[in-house]
Amino acid sequence: MATMVKNLDEALGRGPPARGNLAVSIFRHGSLEAEMYTPTGTDPQTPHTRDEVYVVARGSGLFFDGTQRSEVEPGAFIFVPAGQEHRFEAFSRDFAVWVFFYGPEGGEHAG
Repeated sequence: MATMVKNLDEALGRGPPARGNLAVSIFRHGSLEAEMYTPTGTDPQTPHTRDEVYVVARGSGLFFDGTQRSEVEPGAFIFVPAGQEHRFEAFSRDFAVWVFFYGPEGGEHAG
């Protein structure tokens, strides 16, 4: 596979998400799926079946991990294990995050 480079403007230009999806698919390779997520109003996410990483691309808000809230801004890195409740709250109108799903269903487990 050839090297792939995507910038934020390219990713945002691929929206809106396909019907039934919250985010826009940007790239897939093996178990890795990269998406662009730009929630509007509220974040209706439910726990996912695979591990995921978010990187805030623009905007700001709060990230709720099921027990506590943390402020997030561009450059913030967030890891969410499979099955964990989470969502973004009180985010700005321009809020956008890269989302990376990877690994097996049920998540990877430290061993």
